[in-house]
Formats: sequence, C-alpha cells, structure tokens
Amino acid sequence: MQFLQRRKIRKQLKSLLHHARTLRASREDIMNVGQLAFLDEHIAKVETAAKAGDIDAMTQAGTALDECITKLNPPQAAAWWRENFDVLVVAISVAMAFRAYFYQPFKIPTGSMQPTLYGIHSEPRPATDATLMDKQPLKFAKWLITGESFKIIRSEARGTVRIESSDASRKPGYSPVVVAGKAYYVPNDVVEFGGLKGGVRNGQTVKQGDILWSGVIRSGDFLFVNRWKWNFCHPQRGEIMVFSTSKIDGLQQGTHYIKRMTGLPGDTLQIKAPKLLVNGVAVTEPERIGQISRQEKIGDWAPAYSGFNPCRTPYFAFLDPISLQRIDKKTALATENDCVTLSSTSYFAMGDNSFNSFDSRYWGPVPERNLLGPASVVHWPFTSPRWGRIK
Repeated sequence: MQFLQRRKIRKQLKSLLHHARTLRASREDIMNVGQLAFLDEHIAKVETAAKAGDIDAMTQAGTALDECITKLNPPQAAAWWRENFDVLVVAISVAMAFRAYFYQPFKIPTGSMQPTLYGIHSEPRPATDATLMDKQPLKFAKWLITGESFKIIRSEARGTVRIESSDASRKPGYSPVVVAGKAYYVPNDVVEFGGLKGGVRNGQTVKQGDILWSGVIRSGDFLFVNRWKWNFCHPQRGEIMVFSTSKIDGLQQGTHYIKRMTGLPGDTLQIKAPKLLVNGVAVTEPERIGQISRQEKIGDWAPAYSGFNPCRTPYFAFLDPISLQRIDKKTALATENDCVTLSSTSYFAMGDNSFNSFDSRYWGPVPERNLLGPASVVHWPFTSPRWGRIK
C-alpha cells in the first residue's frame, strides 16, 4: 500500500515541479531576486524529498511548493479565458467555416413549399383549450420537442384593429395587427380578407384585455443547406434551391428564398395546368415533380399537391399593392399560352404550393451567381413527418 501511495505522490510532485519550472521560465524577467530564490528553494526541497522517498516529507514539500506557486502567481478570474482563448477562437472559426462552406442552417418562414416543407403555420383555437402543457416550464419543453406553442394574444389598450400586410412585418412569416399604435404579430396564414381566422375583424374596436387571436402556432421546418454540392456538380431539375435575393428586381433585398428548381439554363418553360412543360414536353421526373403534376399526396398527413399553375391575371387581384408592384409582367407566366426561355446562366424557381407562392412566375429567373445550394435535411422539429432527407 505504501508503494502505491508513494507512486501517486511522486506523480503529483512531478506535475507540481513542471508547473513551477514553467512559471520560473516564463516570469523570471519580472520576478525579483527574492521571489526567484523563494521558488528555487521550494523546488529543491521537493526534489530532495522525492529522492528520499519519505511519504510525509514528500507531502509536506509538495504542499509548500503549491502554496509558493499560488503566492507568486495568484489565480485570476480571467485566467481561464486567457488560457483557453486560442481554443475558443479556433472552435468558433471552424464552426463559421463549416456554416459558410458546408452546411448552413435555414428556416422556412412561409407556406410556399407546402406540403413538401412547412413554414410557420397555425390552427385557431379558443383560449379555453390551453392545457397544463401550454404553461411554463412545460410549454417550453413541448415547443422544444414538437415545435408547437399555444398563443393567446391580448390587446394591451383600447383601440381599433388594423391588420397590415405581411410586407410591413419585421418578423418573417408573421403579419402585424396594430391596436392603439402597438403591433401584435400573428402567423400569415391567420390573416384572411377582413380579419383573422378565429379572431378579430379589421376595423373592430377592442378593449384592454380582449383576445385578438388564440391558437396553436407551429414553427416552420428548420433545415440544412448543402453549400458544397454545386461546387462539384451542376444543379438538377427538381432540387429544392436556396438562393440570395440580392439584385433580383422585385424581391426584398438581403434575404434568402427557398423554391423548387423547375427550369435549367436554356430551357423554354410553359405551364399547362397541372403539368409543367419544358421545351414542349410534360415533365414527370424526378419523383417529386411527377407527384406535383399528378396532384398526388406525399403522405396521409398532407393535402394533395395543387399541380403547376400559371399566375393567372385574376390572382393578381388578391396580391397586396407592394407585391403587385414587384411583378415583372414581361417575364410572368400569366396564362397557359405564355412561355419563358432561360439564358445560359439562369434558373427558374417555383413553390410547390403554386397557388400561394410568389416565385419566378412573377419576378423572373434566378441568376446563377445567386444560388446558395440545395436543401438537404429537415433537422427540427423532431416530431415532424418531414424530418429527415428532403426530396
């Protein structure tokens, strides 16, 4: 037993000696003669005790040396940060490089890709439907797993309800409802002509504490974008493309859109609902484009696809004034007789939910320089039927 104890103490002394010698080498230019002699004395005592092998002497010498080191180099609150700063910088740099060059996280804000991918969507319910799971801290745990949260929006003052366009929102996927100068945000799919589904009407007068809207809000799908794939191969028809809106006329600048790539450079596109024609031939491949054109379901949980549809003139009447101004009617596929021919460096983007998608049919093709990469996997919510690889 003494042999094992002696061995353990010697290992501890070896570590202390290494620390003491490192301290002397790094600070001998700023320590005075007395401090250096004080440190050298304790180092010598530890070396002598270690050679003698006496357990008590080694323990005493080690304790004295540890106290000496602490006295000459007292611990500071910022010491950990100084010692680990390089590690933190490298870790952050690696994470940023991974995000910039490999897989970048992306959130679906709207319903233009439904039912393939879901943006923020909701289900109106009376406030009395809220359960214990809809109160903190269980509410947060429920949201973390399912992406669902029960929301009750009450007016904080008396006033008249004014529902504004989603283009006036600071929160993607939400529309502002203004009462007495304060904006309350509801999911875009809550807004209907004249008011909110299951909530107040536009122009209605409400009192302080009145419920403007209540229901379940489901977060949009969170996914990863493959930033490296298109560096080694050409984009393919049917891939879900994420692209920058920079320098695309008619789109909000400084953000990203997600749509399905339906047209490649040199293609001539035409829509004969519910089919997409490329160079005069109906496209049924890959699998997902075929399902859209056949108006099929991708699961029992999902509604059927609406097919490919031109942006017919009557649809313009349902757009808000700002979106209407964005439309480039020269490139819009406004009827089934219209065709668009792509240049050698442009791609055509369409939402799978073509009745509710502001896409290339309205504002034209996407330049190649704007492509970010294809969407690869949905990684949250964990309970989503769409969790996993994206088609």
